[in-house]
Amino acid sequence: MNFLKAEWRKLAIINYEINPKILEKYLPKGTELDFYQGKCYVSVVGFMFLNTKLLGLPIPFHRNFEEVNLRFYVKKKEENNWKRGVVFIKEIVPKPALSFVANSVYKENYITKPMKNKMHQKDEELLIKYSWKDKTWHSIEITAENVPLKMESNSEFEFITEHYYGFTKKENKTSEYEVYHPKWDYYLVKNHQLEIDFQKVYGNDFECLNHRKPISVMLAEGSEIEVKTRKYLI
Repeated sequence: MNFLKAEWRKLAIINYEINPKILEKYLPKGTELDFYQGKCYVSVVGFMFLNTKLLGLPIPFHRNFEEVNLRFYVKKKEENNWKRGVVFIKEIVPKPALSFVANSVYKENYITKPMKNKMHQKDEELLIKYSWKDKTWHSIEITAENVPLKMESNSEFEFITEHYYGFTKKENKTSEYEVYHPKWDYYLVKNHQLEIDFQKVYGNDFECLNHRKPISVMLAEGSEIEVKTRKYLI
């Protein structure tokens, strides 16, 4: 059964290389870090949730909203197959009810903050900006060419976007859920601007990101998505 159906659109993805040891304490039981070409990634992702339905029902005033999250990439072996997924450090949304449902059902680390977005399309250029307030305003801004391109096999973009499970650490247990969506198109990024204090927003473990440049910046078109209710604890 689908717990949630929605669209994830205009995903601004800011990728950093990070020391794997920093993430070890956040690893859910039964998972291990997933690397791309020997590098350990952590990503800030801002996007729009659109046309959201819970258990098939639209929730008034909670259908369209922003989300910004910090996540890293893991895999979990089942029999002879690898499940590739993400672990969220923190997920920021603008409405308390969203945080309550997500934290109650999926045991995620959602918090509520004032948020806003800006989207402009002019000629062949696309401007996307997501902002959130934690005492001061933080923001992700990307300017890209307004021509969607197909995902390339074995690319960095494929690695970042083709993780279809969410794993959550809760004490010594792990919850798991599956996300369904087609492969995403992407836009060629021309410029980006970041205003993020990682230490204030995400804690001391991620203060190091204040002093380094992103390893890559991406903009994905996104698609309709489905999140399954089925999950289990290890």
